[in-house]
Amino acid sequence: MGNLLTGDSFKEPTTVEECDSTWDTDSGGEEEQGDDEEEAESVDVKQSGGEEESAADGADAGNQRDCSSIEPNVKPKRSFYAARDLYKYRHQYPNFKDLRCQNDLCNLRFYMNKIPFKPDGVYIEEILNKWTGDYDKLEHNHTYIQWLFPLREQGLNFYAKELTSCEIEEFKKSKEAIKRFVLAYKMMLDFFGLKLVDKKGKVLRATNWQERFQHLNESQHNYLRITRILKSLGELGYENFKSPLVKTFLEESIVENTIPNMKQSALEYFVYTIKDRSERRKLLRFASHHYQPPEHFIWGPSKQPKPDQSKTIKKISLNRSLKKNTQKSEDNKMDHSMERPQNLSSDVEEWQLEQVEEENSQRAEGDDAGKESENDVYKSEHSQDVILCPAIASPISSTTDEEGTKQSKEANKVQEKRYKM
Repeated sequence: MGNLLTGDSFKEPTTVEECDSTWDTDSGGEEEQGDDEEEAESVDVKQSGGEEESAADGADAGNQRDCSSIEPNVKPKRSFYAARDLYKYRHQYPNFKDLRCQNDLCNLRFYMNKIPFKPDGVYIEEILNKWTGDYDKLEHNHTYIQWLFPLREQGLNFYAKELTSCEIEEFKKSKEAIKRFVLAYKMMLDFFGLKLVDKKGKVLRATNWQERFQHLNESQHNYLRITRILKSLGELGYENFKSPLVKTFLEESIVENTIPNMKQSALEYFVYTIKDRSERRKLLRFASHHYQPPEHFIWGPSKQPKPDQSKTIKKISLNRSLKKNTQKSEDNKMDHSMERPQNLSSDVEEWQLEQVEEENSQRAEGDDAGKESENDVYKSEHSQDVILCPAIASPISSTTDEEGTKQSKEANKVQEKRYKM
């Protein structure tokens, strides 16, 4: 089997929410086409590796059977194994490496009627001609389905080989192989009670639909086969056939209640084989309108944000708060700028303000020192004159500092004149 998890770059999802991108955006289709950026899964426990019933997949095969028999009054739960399996499928199996020889095109050679399928030894032409309508054979034989609908995963029949990327491309180029592949699809639709009516994949009830739907409702291992068929359609170029088939099964299981046991598998598995995110949303919206009871519908948008979304929300909140603080500081700067030269930077403005304040303080200190020295000299040399001239001293003591300084200077001049006289 091809190695699905050989690379170190792929971080495997650990929750259903990480696997399910259906409601992430309304922008349209998935981005997975050959890319690993969105979704992938491991293969240890899965609903179908060969969807049918692989030994390694037995646990999840039982999971799909069990989820179809949930009691009506019990709220269903999402299956992580289903989500992870289909996560991987929708994104072309991240880190997948084809270990099988690229020239070993056994699936293509089987469809070219060159080799029989193993271990039964039956050719494709015999299956299409003799097994069609033989419902007992199709029901009880469990080795043909992996050959009719090959996947890039190993199934229960270990004689069947998984598809390789090279084989898929060669298969699509072969008109003979594609023609037989569509006939095989029609044969299985008839087994399920349906018929293909056009090239767009539309399906309708067959004439014997009541009998076949009753069988399909009771024989739930066929839900695994349906999931495998849907996956194989997508691998071999018939992705457009999947939505009509899934829509029909949703109608029959949820709306018409003709296959009620299929409801959980249709929502949990069938829908999520579709690669186009917008198509999945359409189907789930349709199902949600008819699902009963409506409060048990669990396939809608998640109420809890994903880890990455939480980080984004926190980042947005932080950015908003930073913007508010920045705006406040800018407003304060604008207020100050009304009193400052507009062509100066904030650093230059602050420096100049500091210089001006420093100069003012120095001048004030100088003035105070001068005043003190003048007052001392005046008091020591002319105390008697001050006493003798109360008319001069009185204004000095009753005026402000500035006026007192001027008047003291005038008094000094008067005294100097007296001494000279």
